[in-house]
Amino acid sequence: MEAGEKMHGMDAYIVDVVRTPFGRGRESGSLVATHPVDLLSTVLIALQQRTGIDPGFIEDTIVGCVQQVGEQAGNIARHAVLASGWPSSVPGVTLDRKCGSFQQAVHFAAATVASGQMDVIAVGGVEMMSRVPMKLNRMGRDELGPRFHAVVPEGLVGQGISAEIIAGRWNIDRLAMDEYAATSHQQAARYRDNGLLARDIVPVTTDGSVVTTDEGIRDTTTVEILSGLKVAYERPEMLERFPEIRWGVTAGNSSQITDGAAATLVVSERALQEYSLTPRARIVATSAVGDDPILMLTGIIPATEKVLRKAGLNAQDMDTFEVNEAFASVVLAWESEFDIDRSRVNPWGGAIAFGHPVGASGGRLLAQLVGRLEEISGRYGLWTMCESGGMANATIIERYPA
Repeated sequence: MEAGEKMHGMDAYIVDVVRTPFGRGRESGSLVATHPVDLLSTVLIALQQRTGIDPGFIEDTIVGCVQQVGEQAGNIARHAVLASGWPSSVPGVTLDRKCGSFQQAVHFAAATVASGQMDVIAVGGVEMMSRVPMKLNRMGRDELGPRFHAVVPEGLVGQGISAEIIAGRWNIDRLAMDEYAATSHQQAARYRDNGLLARDIVPVTTDGSVVTTDEGIRDTTTVEILSGLKVAYERPEMLERFPEIRWGVTAGNSSQITDGAAATLVVSERALQEYSLTPRARIVATSAVGDDPILMLTGIIPATEKVLRKAGLNAQDMDTFEVNEAFASVVLAWESEFDIDRSRVNPWGGAIAFGHPVGASGGRLLAQLVGRLEEISGRYGLWTMCESGGMANATIIERYPA
């Protein structure tokens, strides 16, 4: 069996990927007037139109959404299916694996297709962080139960503190994080101006205007500008517990709070033939891992190792990588564990520039992974995302035709 060949079951394919522009997740953001059900239905409709699939053939709709409260509550997947005008026979389910929610939805869809249970699954993700702010669905520290506190007596820390611990343990200084962040904006601006990002972006009509571009990219960002920002998570009492912290994480070298939605179509080979669909990629292997819940964001390292083993490949076989830029320190720590040329990591920029609408971010990473493979005629690409609570997903895809 050749490396990258599927070991069990049938193949699952990505037919297309679409996303909205990513808007600032605050009152001044361009998408703030759009209801999250409408935003999600916008990409589902566009996906159906671009692929040409009859929505009546869609057997399930799996959607990632983290803040399942308020306007995003009550199974937003089903609400968006109905809002899209699809037949009422199309079901929907909403899941929460934090920042990896869209990616996990892809994994569930791929597994269902590979097992032969279904042939056509729509995958989506949405997060309107301006209308449904983060932390609305979180329990307080004392609400996790006595058994949890018996195992983790000192309690978890916030992600910003985790990013600081990672920077200290991997010897990543403030300058390295700011340099990485500035590069993210520069690369995103370059590929936006070259038109490469536009292929997968679906215009959103909202509040009397049409939004077509991402709002988070700052063309003029420099290391000098970033170096003037205050650290964002400084808590002196944490130094007794984590003396390695240096306080270098800022709003500028972290991902932005953002609104957005994305969708993709995952199908079997049988569906490709029966419905005359042309795929853009094949899903080679997937992984999900748990990791240290205090470090929290380092799960992408074992997730990457695991998915490479499952595929029978190594990092050097990958032509491009998409590693979610939750914080610059996270990507830099991951990068230090693998012998990878920096030019192959997030070449079109990442969440530091585009923003991170947590339930939908994976759709942008997937779109850029597929787009980059097509641009360079590469074969394999790897996508990984860290997740709150010390988890991570990783996916390897193969451009089709390779």
